[in-house]
Amino acid sequence: MADGSITKLCSCRTDGKRLGARCPKLRRGNGWNPHHGTWRYQLELPLDAAGRRRQLRRGGFDTRDKAADERDHARVLLDLAGRDEIRRRQIADLLHALTPQQPLPDRDHVARRIRAAVPIGTQLTVGEYLAEWIKGRTKLQPATRRSYQDHITAYWAPHLGQVALQDLTAAHIESVFTAIESRNAEIVAAKASPVKEVRDRVKGKRTVGAASQQRILATLRKALNDARRLYHHRLIDHNPAESVELRSGKSPKPRLWTDAAVNRWRQTGQRPGPVMVWTPAQVGEFLDIAEAEEPELYPLFDLAIHRGPRRGELCGLHDYDVDLAAAAITITSQRTSVGYQVIEKGVKSAAGDRVVDLADDTVTTLRTYLMRRAGWKLAAGDTWADTDIFFVRRRDGQPWHPETVTGRFDRLVARSGLPPVRFHDMRHIAATLMLAAGASIKEIQDTLGHSSYTMTADIYTSVLAELKRTTAQATTKLVPRRNRPKAA
Repeated sequence: MADGSITKLCSCRTDGKRLGARCPKLRRGNGWNPHHGTWRYQLELPLDAAGRRRQLRRGGFDTRDKAADERDHARVLLDLAGRDEIRRRQIADLLHALTPQQPLPDRDHVARRIRAAVPIGTQLTVGEYLAEWIKGRTKLQPATRRSYQDHITAYWAPHLGQVALQDLTAAHIESVFTAIESRNAEIVAAKASPVKEVRDRVKGKRTVGAASQQRILATLRKALNDARRLYHHRLIDHNPAESVELRSGKSPKPRLWTDAAVNRWRQTGQRPGPVMVWTPAQVGEFLDIAEAEEPELYPLFDLAIHRGPRRGELCGLHDYDVDLAAAAITITSQRTSVGYQVIEKGVKSAAGDRVVDLADDTVTTLRTYLMRRAGWKLAAGDTWADTDIFFVRRRDGQPWHPETVTGRFDRLVARSGLPPVRFHDMRHIAATLMLAAGASIKEIQDTLGHSSYTMTADIYTSVLAELKRTTAQATTKLVPRRNRPKAA
């Protein structure tokens, strides 16, 4: 029967045969004997994959109502599949495979798996879910997708891939970061080893810092939030990643390469901090060297140092974005690299879509560059690529690969003898120069394209204090003294 039947049975035997429903003790008058036998139900299931009939038979219930409730529960599970015959058969397979001692699956559990389009009869693991999740995230920016995939591949799948998604706890997640910190300690110890073979084993390997760990956790937290959301998978009831606390991943504040800092670096090779910026005098020395040794990229470096566009924004600057008559550039897009593949996309945020004013010296530098670029094009002839990108290579007019720009910058800094800075630090240098010239934090925020005034102020408060001290020191030295006071 499609709706299922309910009967009462007992284990009494006559001549070695079980009486079942025929036992006379099951009845008392016109009703059932409440002290003899147990209730059971039988429900017709969908045909199996081979087309064979099968039934769900379950017994041992104390009352008829309990048997009816479980039968109705089984019917509700089958109805979850709607008209999807494959899903309906999968649910029937799950029910038919249950042992007498196993309870029927929870309705919400089966419903979640149907919505998530994952197999019903097996327990979904973290690895399986993350693989399906990243596959379905089709609208992500390529760089974001690559970051998510790298975190899954390097950390979450290897460590937690076999854990059942519904069994995942904060302790599981914290164990991954314990393993990361252990590996960090191994790398640090190996790099400090006096044995070359030990140092070589970790050559090129970097520790995973607090900010990176925060991003790794954020990937899992996002995936689990999607698993929990009512309008998405609803595979879990809570997100254990939200209970995990890590060290702050707050970006380190930039510091100036003061004379004392430079002397310490020259003696020990150690940087006073992870983010360092040049003083105005050091900037001038670098630009002089760049103009002489890197004439192709000198205008790009000059614009980066004075106005602070991001690398991708510089490489993605179009001819029509540069208005030298108005002494301004318009930043609306960027050329970045994901796994060395160049992609073009919009700016990082709404605040990144901006107009940046140029100083007269920068305008002159860019005009000179355009004159030279015209000469390069004439010399290249048919091999010249007519793109609308502003900064291009001398030999063929092709846009610069962002990684090439960084590599050429790093090599130039190494040759210069100046204390080291990263290409991205030129944004901080630009902010430092603006601070030295008396610019407000709001003006710096707008020029750099920061989305938050608070973030800009927080980043540059420390460097402003150092800069003021450096300026104070320089100011006193402008005054000639017959007997300058000596330090105590």
